[in-house]
Amino acid sequence: MPTTTVSLSRGEAAVAYDRTGSGPGLVLVHGTGTTKEQWQPLTAAVADRFTVVAPDLSGSGATTDHGGPLTIADLADEVLAAADDAGFGTFHLAGHSLGAVVAAHLAGTHPGRVRSLALHAGWVRTDARMAAEFRYWLALLRADALHGTGLFARMLPLMAFGPRYWEHTDAAAYEDLVQALSGMIAPGTDRQAEADLTVDLSALLGRITAPTLVLASAHDRIIGAEQQRALLAGIADSRYAEIDAGHGAPGEDPEGFVTKLAAFLDERLADERSADERLSDERPAEERPVGEGPAVEPPAVEPSVNEPSTGEREPAGLR
Repeated sequence: MPTTTVSLSRGEAAVAYDRTGSGPGLVLVHGTGTTKEQWQPLTAAVADRFTVVAPDLSGSGATTDHGGPLTIADLADEVLAAADDAGFGTFHLAGHSLGAVVAAHLAGTHPGRVRSLALHAGWVRTDARMAAEFRYWLALLRADALHGTGLFARMLPLMAFGPRYWEHTDAAAYEDLVQALSGMIAPGTDRQAEADLTVDLSALLGRITAPTLVLASAHDRIIGAEQQRALLAGIADSRYAEIDAGHGAPGEDPEGFVTKLAAFLDERLADERSADERLSDERPAEERPVGEGPAVEPPAVEPSVNEPSTGEREPAGLR
């Protein structure tokens, strides 16, 4: 597993990341309490056409650091360090939850590096209700550490999963899920939740130049519709899509989550290829290699029958 060192606000971090596939760079940023393993389904789906880099943020997985408080800027620096170490000059970027916040921060502070941006369950600024939620998480995590309980894992499905999960589960399945989650919660979840409390991207959104997908969960109990409106209003080249799931869509509906993100990424690849071909056609004939003629225009890409259009600037539900 590759590892790279980066200086943070309170010391150094050794950032571990996975690198898979071939093609243009794609960097994936996980959410609070999870690890880079969160991205395995999407990585498997796109590794034939992207070089995928998925780092562990401080507090998760194999990444090690100073053990103190974290800032959103620190986490963005870790992601950028992994991209640099992988040799990416520019790259596509996607994040979930805290990872979406980190991705947006990176895209706003280094706009020339990001070719496209996909934000699932991201937010602009932690408001009073969200802060109360995050402090509740911290209280549960501290109680678990003190008493050996599993309160945070027991809360997670209630917070993260939408009606479709609950319509098809029972008490035994819920208990199995709680047990599985208990073994998956990253040891630095509390440090990441503390960083969640500090989020304010207001000054950075206007600096994001990458084409951006704002992907919301229809049943998100943490990130409200007003946060999605703020992302759409603040990022110039942005559009909206929605998945019928809760905040934890990558776990609740992995197939649907992968389909949404892969469709956006494939569209970006097609657009970039078309742009490259137009530039080739515009070169004077004497500058073209011998035998090179005008580029052949690729056929139009029709949307999948099962994939709703994501071209709408703002959904009816958010207006």
